[in-house]
Amino acid sequence: MECRVLSIQSHVVRGYVGNKSASFPLQVMGFEVDSINSVQFSNHTGYSHWKGQVLTADELHVLYEGIKLNNVNHYDYVLTDSHISSSVQLEQCTWALCETLEAPRPAPGDRRGHMVIELQVSHEHRRLRCCALSSVLAGETSLVHELSFIITLRGEESTEMGYTRDTSFLEMVVDIVQELKRANPNLVYVCDPVLGDHGSMYVPQNLHPVYKNKVVPVADIITPNQFEAELLTGKNISTEKDAVEVMDLLHKMGPDTVVITSSDLPPRLGDRFLVSLGSQRILMPDGTRKTQRIRIEVPKVDAVFVGTGDLFAAMLLAWTHHYPTDLKTACEKTFSVMHHVIQRTISYAHEMAGPGRRPSPAQLELRMVQSKADIEDPAIVMEATVL
Repeated sequence: MECRVLSIQSHVVRGYVGNKSASFPLQVMGFEVDSINSVQFSNHTGYSHWKGQVLTADELHVLYEGIKLNNVNHYDYVLTDSHISSSVQLEQCTWALCETLEAPRPAPGDRRGHMVIELQVSHEHRRLRCCALSSVLAGETSLVHELSFIITLRGEESTEMGYTRDTSFLEMVVDIVQELKRANPNLVYVCDPVLGDHGSMYVPQNLHPVYKNKVVPVADIITPNQFEAELLTGKNISTEKDAVEVMDLLHKMGPDTVVITSSDLPPRLGDRFLVSLGSQRILMPDGTRKTQRIRIEVPKVDAVFVGTGDLFAAMLLAWTHHYPTDLKTACEKTFSVMHHVIQRTISYAHEMAGPGRRPSPAQLELRMVQSKADIEDPAIVMEATVL
């Protein structure tokens, strides 16, 4: 039976981010994908330069109305941008902002440099204050966090304008999801609540209540990191028990499937691993609900990638579709795809860069096409534990 996805994500001409990271893998897995590009950039923002356009809420509405007028707005899934971050991405994007403002780069790993940039932006380019860090430091284009930065660089009126449009765009996405769910109550909405990481928000503060009160309640599958899960629930995660309680709170907000993609919990396999956790509520034939919870430890990678979060969300969509009541298998498949794509990308990047040289953003673009076989049928390289 044909399965159709409406993917509202960013787009890049060169490389793999947003729809470019999600569409090909989903199509390889047999899904029909209709794409709306929330932004269209020449390349992702980890490069020194990028140019492009940002879709407004009104423009999103016009595109959706066109689909609806032709009576082809029938979907099984909706997928919206994801965001994944690392300290190295923060540094690279900070450097990109420094170059734009002709400001000195902070030393690698120096988080204080971020505050210096904010103060300098406030002094020299007041329109960039408060939005620069929340937008450019995220390291990936997404539904919301690019808008303020791009608008201000184009010299428009104020960051307030950007913030308002950010909120309206996100709210328009919610309206579309709700309308599609009325037409198909079985539609599944997969969303990464893009808020921040490592204790810092990457989006304007006014987006937090929109995510918490409007986006998460209509989502069926969400993939927050630890910080985002804590922010949405108001509960800190210090232990595995805390993580389970936070996932239960997120279930109560709406989603039946929650995957905390990364956490600060101590890994059992050693410091070279990250701990991810998942929880899935399953409706049983007798009307009761069963919950499956899993833990999976993922090898850390000493490299900067963009588009991995978008690929992860797409693969989780695909594998939960194939294993709707088996989160353990769906996550093992998803994380294994990620492992194979990333390892292939690392090998290629280092080969292109040469011995002792750090690969460029262009060399670190995901080797997506070359990983087609692994996307379709990944060898399982990490096993989840049922809690």
